[in-house]
Amino acid sequence: MDSLDEFDINIIKELEKDGRMAFSAIAANLKISNTMVHQRINRLLEQGIIGGIKPIIQEKKIGFDWASFTGITLNKDSDSDRIIEELKNIPEITECYYVTGSFTLYIKIVAKNHEHMRRILYEKIDNIPGIAKTDSIIELGCAFKRNIIL
Repeated sequence: MDSLDEFDINIIKELEKDGRMAFSAIAANLKISNTMVHQRINRLLEQGIIGGIKPIIQEKKIGFDWASFTGITLNKDSDSDRIIEELKNIPEITECYYVTGSFTLYIKIVAKNHEHMRRILYEKIDNIPGIAKTDSIIELGCAFKRNIIL
């Protein structure tokens, strides 16, 4: 994978301002050709540097007022691939990470209220074979969230 040059970085910065910005507007702002912008964005997408251009949903704005960060301990770490596939079937789980320490996996769960969170934890996650225990921390609000600064 090639490193990012000044053009790539500036194109990404423009997209961070507005992911819906037309390629022609990016080209005009950066004083480069529309074709160059198009080719660069396609290359960044193909290389996986840009993971896609999609909306960022604000969960609280659509009624998901609760969130937790939940550590998951497995009976056997070798079951992690199967368990991750089962976790993917729970739409309220928005993120899943491999971690070191006391847990094998760390997930983010969004829920409409405390009862909804309880059902996700006790009726969905705890019923997945191979999960030994969960430990949740309730999110009180996001101070900030951002991409790496280029």
